[in-house]
Amino acid sequence: MSNSNTTDFILLGVPGLEAAHVWISIPFCAMYVIAVMGNFAILYIVKTEPSLHEPMYYFLCMLAVTDLVLSTCTVPKMLSIFWFNSREIGFSACLTQMFFLHSFFAMESGIFMAMAFDRYVAICDPLRHSTTLRIPVLAKIALVVVLRGSLVTLPCPLLASKRPYCRTNIIPHTCCEHMAVVNLACADTRINSYYGLIVANLVISLDVIFIAVSYVQILRAIFSLPTKDARLKTFGTCGSHLFAILVFYIPAIFSVITYRAGHKVPLHFHVLFANVCLLAPPMLNPIIFGIRTKQIQKRLFQLFIYEEIKVFSLFSSFQKEAHGKLTSDMALGHLP
Repeated sequence: MSNSNTTDFILLGVPGLEAAHVWISIPFCAMYVIAVMGNFAILYIVKTEPSLHEPMYYFLCMLAVTDLVLSTCTVPKMLSIFWFNSREIGFSACLTQMFFLHSFFAMESGIFMAMAFDRYVAICDPLRHSTTLRIPVLAKIALVVVLRGSLVTLPCPLLASKRPYCRTNIIPHTCCEHMAVVNLACADTRINSYYGLIVANLVISLDVIFIAVSYVQILRAIFSLPTKDARLKTFGTCGSHLFAILVFYIPAIFSVITYRAGHKVPLHFHVLFANVCLLAPPMLNPIIFGIRTKQIQKRLFQLFIYEEIKVFSLFSSFQKEAHGKLTSDMALGHLP
């Protein structure tokens, strides 16, 4: 098989567990539904609540959009494999999925770095927070995050598109992950492998270092506060961000290590864990920030109360209308 006649790849799903695909799909489908509903809820709440029109929540909206794209570019195809045995994916579609998967992963890392900068300015230099992080500055940060994620990822599908694929077209994965595709090539793929490894390590390492330096400065500022209550209250504003960082980076680092060095780890574990790494942050981020942010909690509560009142009002009006029609019919002698 060569590039000239390659029209489709075959996504195997979870190698060795094909018989359990339907059962495996249940938790992944549930995670995806929670992720979509949670992130759309975050976007709606921030948009409709004026008190949340602040840099921290604008970054949270960026994170929500990134999570929606990151999960949606992989999960629908994965579920179609599990439910309908729809394994084919076109060569161009596969490379497109590869680009979106890795670029938005890099963008999410960049957004966490930007959120750490926001917390640093808010705590270490609060008087300049509103003037430093104005809307034009936020737009520039967002643009840098998008460009960085796109530019460092673009060579991966470009290099993969130049390789001849004459061994097999079966990808032992649920999505077109970079190395899972490149390993099918019948040419020297060391450039692809080295570039993917270097980019992954650089993006994660540099972002983690920047976040760590920011939080060292933040902790120094917190411990310099005069009272324990002030320290706890200030640190509480960083709690959700720190927890979200751990949920994102720890599985990602572990996945990179096991994929590159853990050759004794079963392939189905790599695939399952990679999918968990992709879906866990989009699912948990709205929950983490929703639980830890009182304004979001309050707005969610108001939405639920409003919907309950709306449903109750509709039911009451329907009941009154039905009762009035019944009374009218009886008065006119239409009913015995």
